[in-house]
Amino acid sequence: MPALRLLAGPTAYEQLEANGLDQSLFTQLFAASGGPKWLAIAGLDKYLFSEFFQDREDPLYTMGASSGAWRLACMAQQDPLAAYERLEHFYIHQNYEKKPTREQVSAQVLQIVDGILGEQQGADIIANPLIRHHMVACRARHLNRIHAKFGLMMGLSMAAVSNVVNRKSLGWHFERVILSHKDAASPFRRLKDLPTKHVELTQDNIRHGLLATGSIPLLLDPVKDLQGSPKGHYYDGGITDYHFDMPLPAATGLSLYPHFYPYMSPGWFDKSLLWRKAKANYHNGLILAPSKQFIASLPFSKIPDREDFKNLDTKSRITYWQQSVQQSQELADEFAEIVASGTIMDRIERL
Repeated sequence: MPALRLLAGPTAYEQLEANGLDQSLFTQLFAASGGPKWLAIAGLDKYLFSEFFQDREDPLYTMGASSGAWRLACMAQQDPLAAYERLEHFYIHQNYEKKPTREQVSAQVLQIVDGILGEQQGADIIANPLIRHHMVACRARHLNRIHAKFGLMMGLSMAAVSNVVNRKSLGWHFERVILSHKDAASPFRRLKDLPTKHVELTQDNIRHGLLATGSIPLLLDPVKDLQGSPKGHYYDGGITDYHFDMPLPAATGLSLYPHFYPYMSPGWFDKSLLWRKAKANYHNGLILAPSKQFIASLPFSKIPDREDFKNLDTKSRITYWQQSVQQSQELADEFAEIVASGTIMDRIERL
């Protein structure tokens, strides 16, 4: 049975049918928030980062939040595979023998960020002429600015309730901040679906920007006063953009999205809202997602998630996560075969 599903919006379907699966068709690449879920598609990431896009001549605009931003930061480095292997190592080998404090989790996550950046500490990401890295962080507003647990819980609860009524209400509680190259041609420069501030990605803020985009409220400390941004507390970009639902200009090319689900929940508070799934803004998207059969073949018949920290001892969790990464190579091999054989229209599904 196929390990990989390929789902295309109507614009993407038409272009792929006319032109085949050519990397030059894609101008955007997305990578979602979602904790360790990315481990189940790591092999696919590595194939895309090192082989599928290796002959790239035009800019590729990448957009990530939380662990998705970390994955894409690897892609933008001089040696993407080496960076990705560092991400795998430091992420998988997190160790919490007892329930950690926010400060303790933040310290380990900062080690992951430093491991990702390597010796160049982000200089190669910022200087990359083709991979134009974008990542989302969320600046807390009103009650969400409170560090104390009770106050922050109240703020998050109010955000969740108002979000049920209207996703645009998130702007009352958090401001989306996008750190990126100073590139006027970026399709993400003109977002108006939520209050959005654009901040130039620099050597002075990339480290703490990568920490901020993964700073889950109540689990990690916020990043304070991110350099180049308004003063405040910065949290996980998945709050506003969990799986992304960004309206892009009509003139952009296709979007490629290696994802761990065949659907997209726009924001963090939309996970339980079954009626709120992103679709219209993926008219030009090709989503690559593991099949039910592939997921069933993984240890415990599921993709990794944060509950593994609670439900498994450290050694068992590390073994499970490493096995998931190893098995994810099946997704890469299958996609590579589709590319080489030109048989995408035999496998594609309409989104």
